[in-house]
Amino acid sequence: MSVESLVYSKDHMWADVKGDKAKLGITDYAQNELGDIVFVELPEIGKKVNKGDVIGSIESVKSVSDLVTPLSGEVIEANKALEDAADTVNKDPYGDGWIFVIKITNQDELGELLDHAKYTEHTESEMA
Repeated sequence: MSVESLVYSKDHMWADVKGDKAKLGITDYAQNELGDIVFVELPEIGKKVNKGDVIGSIESVKSVSDLVTPLSGEVIEANKALEDAADTVNKDPYGDGWIFVIKITNQDELGELLDHAKYTEHTESEMA
């Protein structure tokens, strides 16, 4: 998967959408801002979520940040490997560092997410 093919939220989550499922994680920008990640609170399987819900958290050596879902749906998978190796999010945020998968219930929300170019502009404006 290439970062150019993903869609992004302004809350620094990425989504790899395949049909009615989306694999989600935090962006490289977000993991870099957080620093060394030591714990990921995963959402529970079967949980129904609405766009904008806090569904977990990420703890680094310098802060704790909420995981905010950019899409509504039902959590169908969580990356249990992160329970023992949270730093995978730092090492491979777009690969093995994925956090959860949802079955999307509102396809219209996809149109509110940013493509790679627009997300890059967003992060550059945050740094300015």
